[in-house]
Amino acid sequence: MAKVRVPALLSMVALTFCAAPLISLAPVGRAGATDDPSPSTNAIADAEGALRVPADYRSTYEYLGAWAIAADQGPGSKQLHSVYASTGAVTAFRTNGHFPDGAVLVKEVYKTATSPMTTGTVSHAETLAGWFVMVKDSKNSHPQNKLWGSGWAWSWFDAANPLKTTSTDYTTDCQPCHIPAQSTDWIYTQGYPVLHK
Repeated sequence: MAKVRVPALLSMVALTFCAAPLISLAPVGRAGATDDPSPSTNAIADAEGALRVPADYRSTYEYLGAWAIAADQGPGSKQLHSVYASTGAVTAFRTNGHFPDGAVLVKEVYKTATSPMTTGTVSHAETLAGWFVMVKDSKNSHPQNKLWGSGWAWSWFDAANPLKTTSTDYTTDCQPCHIPAQSTDWIYTQGYPVLHK
């Protein structure tokens, strides 16, 4: 499957997608494979379930889509969220209607700059604020870890440190933003056209 690149101009859309930690589940490799130890993917969780941001997600993951968070006042957006999925996750979702265990989602969160351009008023990514990482886990692999539950591992990482989450409990730090998406396994799948082709 060809990788889709982030488009230069994005439509304005409103969404919130919250934060999460690094696990020992292997990310999805080939379509539908949940235990693929592919060398092109990094383990993103340790034995205790602590997550990290995968170092190579931009070159090895598939681009899902982007969300523009509207500015509180005036035109444009205040944030841009670009979302990537581990290799094979899109194919598995198209086949089964859900992400398989081990699938990793990485959301980049950028502060934006808005200015007039020949195409109109445009917001673009300017400063990286951090990442939100989720790992699909229906097996409840780390029941003692407060960043694992409801079928996922959840973690937010500030831009200064992709190896250490600032999240402490997914039920208060992450999941509240996802409540409207509970019926679609906590993911706002309607924002990712590539999942529905």
